Amino acid sequence: MVMERENMASGTFAESIGIQQSTLSHILNGRNNPSLDVIMKVHQRYTYINLEWLLYGKGNLMENNSSATPSSDYLPSLFDENQLNPPKRADDSEYRKEIVSKPFDNLPKETVKQEIRYIERPSRKITEIRIFFDDNTYETFKGEK
Repeated sequence: MVMERENMASGTFAESIGIQQSTLSHILNGRNNPSLDVIMKVHQRYTYINLEWLLYGKGNLMENNSSATPSSDYLPSLFDENQLNPPKRADDSEYRKEIVSKPFDNLPKETVKQEIRYIERPSRKITEIRIFFDDNTYETFKGEK
């Protein structure tokens, strides 16, 4: 519906919201459902679209009034309580908590013991050497016994 309203082909629409054309093709063909990232890219590019309509299919395609659309300086998130008036005190340092972590010096240290054992093997002697040539022949040399 958004592509029809904007009079766009699928490739142009995919480029306008910043996704791969194949991703949009899979969504349009019903192979994949749109991810939250794709939905948010559509909403960020076309701010007149009702986010509830995009997410749940409820309501109208377009926002009811233009005052419901946030200003271009502020992009809403799913976790905002009031998308039009973001909380101002979230950035105030007096509301931040600092957690002092305990140093790791007091933790017991585990000692790792590693043992290397050398296994003695009897000495080995060469018994036979074969040399292969490019004309499919070979020579064998036998060692002393």
